[in-house]
Order: sequence, then C-alpha cells, then structure tokens
Amino acid sequence: MFKRNKAHLQNNLFGFRQQLPESMQGKLDTSEEYLFYKLIYCSIREEDFACLYSEKASRPNAPINAMVSALILKERRGWTYEELFKEMAFNLLTKTAFGLADLAEMPFCEASLFNFQNRLNRHFVETGENLLEKVFDHLTQRQLKALQVKTTIQRTDSFLASSNIRNYTRLQLLIELVLRIWRVLSDEDKTRFREQFSGYLGKSSGQYIFRLKADDLPHELEKIGQLYLWIAQNLQPNYADIDIFRAFQRVFEEHFCIVDEKLEVKANDKLHSGCLQSPDDLDATYRSKGDKESRGQSINVVETAHPDNDLNLITDIAVNANNIDDSKVLQERLEPFKEKMPDLEELHFDGGYGSEEVDQKLEELAITGIQTAVRGVAAEVPMTIETIAEDQSAGSPTQYRVQCPLQTVVSQPTRKRHKACFDLAICSTCPVAAKCPATLGARARTLYFTHLDALSKKRQQAIYNIPKERRKLRANIEATVREFTFRMPQGKLKVRGAFKTELFAFGAAIAINFARIYRYLKEHPEKYREIAALIHAFAHDFGCFVKHFMLKSHQTRLLSIHYFFSQIRALFA
Repeated sequence: MFKRNKAHLQNNLFGFRQQLPESMQGKLDTSEEYLFYKLIYCSIREEDFACLYSEKASRPNAPINAMVSALILKERRGWTYEELFKEMAFNLLTKTAFGLADLAEMPFCEASLFNFQNRLNRHFVETGENLLEKVFDHLTQRQLKALQVKTTIQRTDSFLASSNIRNYTRLQLLIELVLRIWRVLSDEDKTRFREQFSGYLGKSSGQYIFRLKADDLPHELEKIGQLYLWIAQNLQPNYADIDIFRAFQRVFEEHFCIVDEKLEVKANDKLHSGCLQSPDDLDATYRSKGDKESRGQSINVVETAHPDNDLNLITDIAVNANNIDDSKVLQERLEPFKEKMPDLEELHFDGGYGSEEVDQKLEELAITGIQTAVRGVAAEVPMTIETIAEDQSAGSPTQYRVQCPLQTVVSQPTRKRHKACFDLAICSTCPVAAKCPATLGARARTLYFTHLDALSKKRQQAIYNIPKERRKLRANIEATVREFTFRMPQGKLKVRGAFKTELFAFGAAIAINFARIYRYLKEHPEKYREIAALIHAFAHDFGCFVKHFMLKSHQTRLLSIHYFFSQIRALFA
C-alpha cells in the first residue's frame, strides 16, 4: 500500500542536531547535505510512484523520497551500495540529507532498496515509463524556473556507456552459453547428457580458447554448432522458461542457420552490431567509434547554453542502444523535448546529428539547428540556398536564393524540384568551375535541388548566421559529458542492462544539476532568497504543520509553533 513519507516534516526535539554545539548546527544548516535535503529530498513527488504499490489496505511502502534520494546521492558521491548504507548509518551529514534526526534511525533496509528498483524495472517493462525520469523532469523544471535559467538556446551531445560485462570473442561467447546451460540442468539430465557436454566441461570458456590456433576456429565453430542444434532439439523444450535458454535461442538464431536441413555457421560479416554481446546483458549492443570499441548503450545529454545564464542545467537525458545513429536519436527526442521546453529556439550539435529527417523535424518545431561540423566530405564548391522571405501571394511556389562563389540567382520551380540557372559568361571565369555541382548546359549552368537540400544547406550555414560569441557554445558540453564519464572507471558502467543504465543516467544528471546549484549558491549567497520557493515548498509544509499541530497537546503545540517560525526566519534570513 502506498503511503507518503511525512515523518521527516515533524521536528525531533531530542534528535542529534539539538545535541550539537550552536556553531556545529550552523555548519550543518549551510552544508551541501542540508541543501540536498531541502532541494531534492523534499521536492520528490512520491505520489508519482503510487502505481508501484497495491491499492488495498496492506503494509505501507518504505519512504519513496528516501529511496529515490539514495539512488541520486549514490551517483553524486560515487558510492557502492555497501558504502551508501554505511554512510546512512554512521555519517551525520548523510543522515541530514535523508531528513533523519535520530542516530539509530535508518529509512529503509538493503532489501527494500533492491525491491524498489525491481518494481521500477517491472513498471518500465510493462509501460515503457521510467519513473526516475519523471523525478528528473519535475526537479529540473522547478530549478529552471526558480533560478531563472534561460532555455531558448541549448546544446546536445552523446557518449558511449559500456556495460559492466566481459568482452567475449565469438567462440568464447558460444562456449559460455553452453557452460551456463549445463549449470541449470537437473541432476538427472546432467547424468544422461554428460557425454554431449564433456568436451567443454572442467574449464572456463577463456581457458578453452586459449589453447586453440587460428586454423582451428572454423572447425570449432562447426563442432559447437552441432551441439547447439542438439540442445535446441532435445533440451530447450523442457527448459524454455529459464532465462539462459531464451538467451540461447537468440544466439542460436544469430550465429547459425539451417540450409537444406543442414546446419551452417554464419560468416562473420553476416553478424550485426545488435547481436548478443554477453549473457549478462541482453540489451548491450556493439559500436566502434573512432579507435574505441564499446559494448553497451549510448547516453544523449541536452543542457541549457544561453550566454546570459550564470549557470546551466541539464534538461534532457536519453539512453539508447549504442548502434543507433545520433541523428535518429535527435529526431525522436526533438518533439517530446520541445513539449518540455516550448521556448527552445536554437539547438547546437555536432556533425553526427545532421540528417534530412532532423532538418524536417527542426523546421516543423521552429527550432534553428546549429551544426558545428559537417558530416562527411565538405563540398569543394560552396553553395548556399536560402528561402526567400514569405511575402508571396497565397498558393505561390516557394522560391530560393542560391549563391555560388561568383553569383546569386533566384530559383525557379520545376515539376518535382527547383532549379537555379547561372550565367555561363560569369561561370567561365570561375576558378572552381571544373568542380561545380551545377550541370553545364547550352544556355546556363543549372543546379537542381529539393526542399530537403535547402534545409540541409540552411543547417550547414546556420553557424555563420549567428554572432561569433555563440559559435563555440557547443564545446562546453564536453565538460558535462566528463561529469558523467568520470563516474565510469575505464569507460565502463558499474551496472548492466538498459534500465540500470537509465537509473545511472538520470540519477547522475540530477546529482550534477544539484552540484552546480550548490556551487552557484556558495558563490552567490544573495541568490538564496530568490530560490526560497524552490528550497522550501512552503504551502505543502504549512499544511502538514497544521495537521500535526491539531493532534498535539497544548505544551507540544507551543514548541511546534516556536520551531515552525524559527524555520521561516532561518529560511529568509
């Protein structure tokens, strides 16, 4: 049964804070952990998670805001789960971050936190909704509004997030599946079928391939292929519900095929990047980017980038398979992102994001795309295509102004395209005429193009149409990417699977935004008053105060009144 956590709202007159000297209380009130409690912990909408619990009267849930805060603080500090619970048990500052007042108090146990993540995962699988993303969006919207961060100009980039899995060779992966299948067989089946598995037992997959020569690989693939076929025919029907057999079925179909009732090993060039990389992470895909190989996911980050902002905050996170092109990710994210940021006017990105589909979506949403580099080979003859101002009569065809190094002409519509005709006399004096993309005709050089070509040229030219001080805005997002990747030792996540990667990404994004706000407030203490509404949800807390006040004795009421107004004075001091 869902129950909102209100215990932290009632002051404990005998808590550890009251036992500290006044000077230490002051340090506690100005600590990062206390701001985390006010800014993050108290702002989490627990009712968003009510769908995870039964509506029937039953045992209440562990505090939602505490468990969500734990996932965020864990990424903020880079703790393991063991370190997280140690800090909660013995560190007064960490207890403050969780709204705890008693030395012996713990908000939840380890099993509760892991069960909570399992519930989140199950909800994600069933609905496609990540509830931690809702927390991120809610907190970010409040922070942007309270800090008056301008969101009209933003920037985006992506980075590879390798899963915490072993890098298997093809044969090693096939052997690993066989060994894991052997482990889940019943004792009876192990006795009956030991002969079929005997060639691979008693050693790890790595030890098995260590002794092989390159010439042995084709034979070994055919040999293990026959074992796979035998397992599919004789064992899989009885173990179909076990996870490792579902992984086995996928690997069998990816690496082998049946031709004329005979098993054949697929050639290496027939294997795609989406093939299973490890039985420990069914979501991981393969990608080679430059000289770097990665097996896992890709994380796309968007943040504010207006030059007038004193600080910038991350506004959007998207986790995708790493073999999905950045342009495809941007195309799919633009519409939901525009809903969150309706005032977005200008988005900066690198050459990997440019595509016709992105151009169409940017035009549809009235967003100017600023591309800092061109994908592929740059054109040898620069051509610009600009839409002429919309001053034509209704129903008139769109016209474009086309400019080459020596002349500018207005386009004419054709049945399916547009054409720009250049004066041959001028073209004959052009030093790059031999490389010109326009077709040489008897009367003119003619360049044919479509509206999509015009949009592409507009995107490529956009960076030269903005002030010079805005042309390098995208570069700073590399520092934001670094804030994520330093949490990934040797480029690898500490988790496996797409969902846990999302938990990492959203938890880290919230933590990064909080850290930026904390640093900003330390440097600008006068700004604290301006975000008082964000730090302390006054209306909500006042309602809780009244409810608790009416249930107290006369003496306790007086103490509660004194505490309440002392908090208000401290808030606006």
